[in-house]
Amino acid sequence: MRLRNKPWAKEKIVAYPQYIIPQPEQYKGRWHELFSNGHPIHIEIGTGKGRFITEMAKMNPHINYVGIELYESVIVCALDKLIENNLPNLRLLNVNAKDLTNIFAKGEVERIYLNFSDPWPKKRHEKRRLTYRAFLELYENILVDEGEIHFKTDNRGLFEYSLVSFSQYGLVLQYVSIDLHRSGFEGNVMTEYEQKFSEKGNPIYRCEAKYRKPMS
Repeated sequence: MRLRNKPWAKEKIVAYPQYIIPQPEQYKGRWHELFSNGHPIHIEIGTGKGRFITEMAKMNPHINYVGIELYESVIVCALDKLIENNLPNLRLLNVNAKDLTNIFAKGEVERIYLNFSDPWPKKRHEKRRLTYRAFLELYENILVDEGEIHFKTDNRGLFEYSLVSFSQYGLVLQYVSIDLHRSGFEGNVMTEYEQKFSEKGNPIYRCEAKYRKPMS
């Protein structure tokens, strides 16, 4: 995806610290204080323009959502949606996913959403894929026991790679669809990217993977 540079984006992000949290590391282990409740936390890595996580937050006021997006020029679109809707159960972070363990403590997150992540198709870029084993280990370090990953993509190669990666890591595949929009699955919330590609007739792949309960 070619990013359009928005030189004003950084200034806008700084202007809304109540929505895009500066220095999120200070909340590690106490995100319940920021949300002022003990509701479960779900995070989306690669929030993009924010349609998915905004709609999820609207539908599920009993769940706290954190959208993570690395690119300033993209997260400001999600910020606009949050400003418009003023959702108390949604906050955004302009950070790198590699820093997750500096931001969340073990057991602070219940579910992770990975929607239309960069497939990094070249073999030499395998370690950059968000379903690579090093990332799966990272997620395990912040998720509750038996936490879940919900994954969607339009890239068949990445989907097949991810199913293998999940299985080899020891996750349990609970749901797998190779054509989500024709599967009868209920409650799907589309991203902007998903709508664009599904309208072209491209199949959408989805799976849910669950970490195994640690051995006592």
